[in-house]
Amino acid sequence: MSMRLLTSVYSALIIVLVLYGYNSLILSLIYWIRRGRPPAPPPLHDLPLVTVQLPMYNEYHTVERLLAAVTALDYPTDKLEIQVLDDSTDMTAQLAEQLVAQYRARGLNIAHLCRDGRDGFKAGALTAGLARARGEFIAVFDADFLPPPDFLWRSLPYFADPKVGCVEGRWGHLNADYSILTEAEAVLLDAHFVIEQPARQAAGAFVSFNGSGGIWRRTCLEAVGGWSADTVTEDLDLSYRAQLAGWRSIFLPDLVVPGELPAQVDAFKRQQSRWAKGSIQTLRKLAWALVCARQPLWVKVQGLLHLSVYFVQPVALLILLLLPFISLRGGSAPRALSWVGLATLGPLILTVSSQLAQSPRRLRRLRVLPLLLILGAGLSLSNTLAVLEALLGLPNHFERTPKFNLRGTEGDWTQSVYALPHSPLVWAELALSLYAGLSAALMIQKHNWDFLPWVLLYAVGFAYVAGVSLLQSRRRQVQQHKPGTSAPSSF
Repeated sequence: MSMRLLTSVYSALIIVLVLYGYNSLILSLIYWIRRGRPPAPPPLHDLPLVTVQLPMYNEYHTVERLLAAVTALDYPTDKLEIQVLDDSTDMTAQLAEQLVAQYRARGLNIAHLCRDGRDGFKAGALTAGLARARGEFIAVFDADFLPPPDFLWRSLPYFADPKVGCVEGRWGHLNADYSILTEAEAVLLDAHFVIEQPARQAAGAFVSFNGSGGIWRRTCLEAVGGWSADTVTEDLDLSYRAQLAGWRSIFLPDLVVPGELPAQVDAFKRQQSRWAKGSIQTLRKLAWALVCARQPLWVKVQGLLHLSVYFVQPVALLILLLLPFISLRGGSAPRALSWVGLATLGPLILTVSSQLAQSPRRLRRLRVLPLLLILGAGLSLSNTLAVLEALLGLPNHFERTPKFNLRGTEGDWTQSVYALPHSPLVWAELALSLYAGLSAALMIQKHNWDFLPWVLLYAVGFAYVAGVSLLQSRRRQVQQHKPGTSAPSSF
């Protein structure tokens, strides 16, 4: 490959990253100029019947706290129906059945619904529950979330507008302070929920439903074809289909629904891979409909950037693979791309804004910024494989993110049978870390400093993700050989 071709490919890849970098900057500016809080709705007078759906699969550690929170919702019991949609294959089913019986004995309208299989995964469970639901509105909470008691009182009034199909709260964090990893995850999610979602809403762009902590108008669900299992992000798919059909989605940044963050790096990696694959699947499914929709160009561009954001990972990985060859031939960063530096400020400003917007005291969490960079580099291989799976149309296999009932700094996941072994992918990550390290040595030898920070970041990133995965897996093995595991071994 000629030097000119290498440089051209490199420049094209950089331009792709620049698009997403500048978009982060634009969304941050929109947030601070316009914010994204919808106008207050009229008070709620006529109380509708609400069905609360709780999809779960092997959630032994969290089912009790989930039901305690949902049954404490401040809403008339004769207007509330609760469905525990349980696809579990372990003792979660027995525990859930016992708890449901206890709450039913107290006069609550709650049902424990089990299917024979897991057809359609979460989307299939929600669809099966909807067929038996009586509610005019359908609220959804995953097993790792705890809705506040006033959730329904604060969300239902927005449905006074007949065009509103979905109202969603902001994700909070039950265990952000559990470890440096969960703190980094909290900051990463805040960038989306505190800045991006309100900014898109304020600018009239599509707002995604994130799968938990929201409520749907039943007629909207039925009008757009309901839940679909042809992507692993059925929530993102449904929210875009609804908005393409003319329904509005409302995001409430002040209505916080806290959830549990993955404490295990392999669980976090699994979660991110699922989101990456599902986003690209949704892009493949709906991109043409979005392009052809009767929507302003701004809405279309923002929608395409939103659905395709995980392309950043394979693009960044390709750049890493190309850099040593460019350096070996004496190449350097093209001077025409010197303006790229401003784009790199986009994600940084967005992340800082997400903490500043909550409270100046939250700025202490910005100490995890270096770790966010490292994680972004280290996860690029697993996310790239997920993107390729989506592009190739490979079959779906929904892999749950394990939860361990962690709150604050309390709890221990290592003794749970839900704790994941390390992925075989760690060896490929270590190989890429070595590749990046050798590339860095080559660049130092060639006195090519333009690319050195990039390859060093990836050398550290892959080593960190793989190393923590191996260390946590070893810790899990040691703890599980001790007596007194936190869940029955018959799981």
